[in-house]
Amino acid sequence: MRASASHMTVQIGDIGRAVRETAYAVRGPIVARAQELERQGREITYCNIGNPQALEQRPLTWIRQILSLCQYPALMDRMPEGLFPADAVAMARHILRESRHGTGAYTESKGFRFVREAIADFIRERDGIPADPEAIYLTDGASKGVRAVLRILVDGRKDGILIPTPQYPLYSATITLYGGSQLPYPLDEASGWKLTRAGLEQAWEDAVRADIRPRAICVINPGNPSGAVLDEQNVAMVLDFAREHDLAVLADEVYQENVYRQDDRFVSFASLLERGDYRDVSLFSFHSTSKGLLGECGQRGGYLECRNVPEEVQDEITKLQSVSLCANTAGQIVTFLMVTPPRPGEPSFELHQRELREILDSLALRAGIIERGLNRVPGIRCNPVTGAMYAFPRIELPAGVTDEEYCLALLEETGICVVPGSGFGQAPGTAHFRTTTLPPAEKLEAVVALIGDFHARFCAGLRQTG
Repeated sequence: MRASASHMTVQIGDIGRAVRETAYAVRGPIVARAQELERQGREITYCNIGNPQALEQRPLTWIRQILSLCQYPALMDRMPEGLFPADAVAMARHILRESRHGTGAYTESKGFRFVREAIADFIRERDGIPADPEAIYLTDGASKGVRAVLRILVDGRKDGILIPTPQYPLYSATITLYGGSQLPYPLDEASGWKLTRAGLEQAWEDAVRADIRPRAICVINPGNPSGAVLDEQNVAMVLDFAREHDLAVLADEVYQENVYRQDDRFVSFASLLERGDYRDVSLFSFHSTSKGLLGECGQRGGYLECRNVPEEVQDEITKLQSVSLCANTAGQIVTFLMVTPPRPGEPSFELHQRELREILDSLALRAGIIERGLNRVPGIRCNPVTGAMYAFPRIELPAGVTDEEYCLALLEETGICVVPGSGFGQAPGTAHFRTTTLPPAEKLEAVVALIGDFHARFCAGLRQTG
């Protein structure tokens, strides 16, 4: 007898609760509506996600030259002499020699050993501290490393992870998916989105009262969506808090090159961990080829570095990596090139430096356009965008109106796609949206003007109808 039609296919009720409850705002319903409008012929400006090359950032020549030679090695023997600089050809040959089997074969689970050694050298040069290649894992973007660490820390609802508010929804989504508990701690908007010890302690106390065991604290520096750069004092304060409460630290540092104010500098958690008395604090640090000045989101390259993590725990991470066999080889190569740029005196050095300066200067310019432009709009307040590639402006809305309704109306009227602040978390009674600073400067000026005009009409129209 044939089964009834209602039982012939997988139904929504068959899907696990954790999957159904998982939400990821930057590709949520508003983005789905934007894609629908685009299919109908509307021009959409996607400011919802940090995807630089989708918004006209050009790839770095150094990266693409070497990647193309590694993917098609026969090109090196067939191309006219001088088509690619000698150092790019030499680097491609080095990568192919070290990889042994080229780009089409699996690597060891942790990734190419020579790439992990290069990352260790990069960390030593950046921070002046030792680094162990065996404690480094190559991952498909930083997000895969984040998920691996959260997977080993979360074993059910009683396990909690402290995450910033606002936060990048990778963290809230993954914690929900793994059945854990989110423990939000506030970023202080009034002080430029800095952390406070009082805010961390309150989050800890709330967790204890709810019979939840805090396992780790996540910190995003420079911040997403806040656009803030933490100073050394803030980083040290987090490590002190983690030591006192027996927490691991997850340091999301994928925007470490995106620092725009002259007086600011990126301070890695690893550098302070090694210089201070933090031998009992486990640190998991993440970096990526998707952000910074590369913008190679589609290549899916990144790494996870472990410090003060026992070998048997690292073995569990290796096991998780093994389940997926390895990170993709193109991403591993791009990660290698991120940490081994051309050196002074080499043929590619001057062009590479010029391209990096142009990208950084342009990002800094656009951060200022967003901040100044939105602050000229009555009813919108935007903190300085000092790092990363996002702004998280606060918006004043008429009573009863949600930020989701605001962002959907903005999309329908102007074609500008931003993400409601509720998708990242925000202080009760406030409303925000997140926008990237990535559209070209001239287009961004127009985006800011359109948002300002829309905000005035939207609020005035609702007040009249209310």
